[in-house]
Amino acid sequence: MGAAALAGGPPAADAPPAVVIAGPTASGKTALALALAEALGGEIVSFDSMQLYRGFVIGAAQPTAAELARVPHHFIAECDPRRPLTAGEYSRQARFRIRAILARGRLVVLVGGTGFYLRALLDGLFSAPPLDPTAQAQLRRRLRDRVARRDPAALHAILRRLDAAAAAGIAPRDAARTIRALEVRLLTGQPISRWWAEHPPEAFTGVRPLLLGLAPPRAELYRRIDLRAQAMFAPPPGQTGIVPETQALLQIYSGDLPVFAAHGYKQAVDILRGADPAAALAEAQAEQRHYAKRQFTWFRRDPRVHWLPGFGGDAAVRRAALQWLRGQGLGQTP
Repeated sequence: MGAAALAGGPPAADAPPAVVIAGPTASGKTALALALAEALGGEIVSFDSMQLYRGFVIGAAQPTAAELARVPHHFIAECDPRRPLTAGEYSRQARFRIRAILARGRLVVLVGGTGFYLRALLDGLFSAPPLDPTAQAQLRRRLRDRVARRDPAALHAILRRLDAAAAAGIAPRDAARTIRALEVRLLTGQPISRWWAEHPPEAFTGVRPLLLGLAPPRAELYRRIDLRAQAMFAPPPGQTGIVPETQALLQIYSGDLPVFAAHGYKQAVDILRGADPAAALAEAQAEQRHYAKRQFTWFRRDPRVHWLPGFGGDAAVRRAALQWLRGQGLGQTP
């Protein structure tokens, strides 16, 4: 999150603290969140875009029933996948929940790996001017076709020529945001960066976020990612795997839903359609490793994050987290 994301203004100095635990998949965020929530009297608010959905337990690595019973949780298995929750709607609902948690005198512990949801919640999202729906749909089809034929960076190069300020804040391979910026520029004649300057996002000033990031050794993280994926596709005796879970979900929901394109579920669907299980597992492992790398890149851009070099389940990491939080004026030694 760069400076532009904070345009809505920082929280008030006397705003109540909220602990935020971010990091890549399989880094132990749930374990650390539970430990801190129990030690400091908190409730957990997830900002994971997959754990939201009912029934998608294994691939989303939802907390277990035993973990959910330890402290109150929010945004776990609450949503119908047929009605996806946008980042903007998540932000509105999460801000309401957070105010209610604070009113109960409890600490807010935010945890997850979806950086865009966290940005929407804490810093707000930039809007865009209204566009003619028919013209927008036609232009979007052409731009998406161009992305399909060429590298997304080629479309980003066009945006750099038409709206350099917007392009500077959008990753070259972020086709969705690049297309949105081009739509505004081409259909209104005005750069979206000008609209952003005139309509800054509304930051959430109701809490003072204390951001912790988990940064375990990369090789060990990737090893754990591979082992976790293997356990999903070939679970130990007596445990359900992601393939039968997906098969059961397809009896309820259409396979065209976006949630079935997520890491793990995509490969489970492929297996059910006849793909080689070993090849599907290898693909799932590679996708999850790449996702972890992208998560590192996203959260590393945020200068507010205090990084912890280890996994969230490590006792030393928990001690370091509590020590840092006490230095920020929160909590006592458990």
